[in-house]
Amino acid sequence: MLTSFARLLVLLTLGLVASVHAAETREPENIFRLKQELSAYIDSGRYQEDIAAVATEANTWLEERGAAKKPGERLALVLDIDETLLSNLSEIRGNDFGYRPVSWVPWVRSGQAPAIAPVLGIYRTARQLGLAVIILTGRTEGDRPGTEANLRAVGVDDWVALQFKAEDATSNTGTFKAAWRERLTAEGWTIIANVGDQESDLAGGFAERNFKLPNPLYITK
Repeated sequence: MLTSFARLLVLLTLGLVASVHAAETREPENIFRLKQELSAYIDSGRYQEDIAAVATEANTWLEERGAAKKPGERLALVLDIDETLLSNLSEIRGNDFGYRPVSWVPWVRSGQAPAIAPVLGIYRTARQLGLAVIILTGRTEGDRPGTEANLRAVGVDDWVALQFKAEDATSNTGTFKAAWRERLTAEGWTIIANVGDQESDLAGGFAERNFKLPNPLYITK
């Protein structure tokens, strides 16, 4: 005969199994509703507000760290491009929040993406403080002409380095960017801030501070 404690343990175990089963079999959130939530987040201005909040933190840090620069230090800001310096929102929404390489590649190479204003402000702060700007992107070398024209068109025209992935690269973007930050550090740069919209933009170290921008649109590795 089971004791009271044993009966309680059995009931708790059965309840746990039932909850796990329910979680496994629960219908996923409807994609139509998710797209509605995403549109509301963007159209309400909350997306831009969240970007601006991160930019404010980054600007404050650049000013503080720049003021504390030691003799001989080579201070640098690292920036991503997509959904960081430049917005692809119109292209993404035009594809109903989907990704279609057949339209994405021409879009990127057309050089029409607008700047994300708060992040453009981070770039300007860095240059006003005399900090070097280094841009690391998951875009490939074939995208370089359109990307450089696009950046210059929005006022980003003074960088120390602009690194693209090779067309035949096999490593993921996070590995590529971490390797470049390591290389820059070995060359004598002190990366005081690394700004991007993806965890893969920031993973791997070699930066004093990371600033993660919101991106509800996609995830890259």
